[in-house]
Amino acid sequence: MATVSCRYTGNLHCEAIHTASGALLSTDAPIDNQGLGEQFSPTDLLATALATCILTIMGITAKSRGWSMEGTQADVEKRMTQEGPRRVESLTVNLTLPTGLNSEQRLLLQRVAAQCPVKRSLDPQIDINLNWN
Repeated sequence: MATVSCRYTGNLHCEAIHTASGALLSTDAPIDNQGLGEQFSPTDLLATALATCILTIMGITAKSRGWSMEGTQADVEKRMTQEGPRRVESLTVNLTLPTGLNSEQRLLLQRVAAQCPVKRSLDPQIDINLNWN
């Protein structure tokens, strides 16, 4: 069975259904590529996948140790190439951890964030920067 089932609905919009849960996600082409920007673009979802994977892998690490990570924030800046084939050129993730963590906890979370499965799966041509606040 497919993990996600996707369907083109017209006017540069798509719908994706997560087959296990039935959760629905809609996309639109971005404004700078003929779309209306009414939904996440496919490349926005790539940026979202990176940020949520980082938060999830840190959450797993924190949960297994009884630490609270609630309120951790990840803001992603996506840059597309301006020349040559259109692709994601860089992803900058600005991460803010809760103030209650000590330096050892923060260091461990930074290490696991750098090893999240999405980050390890992305093309090395994409410049990925993790900034810690």
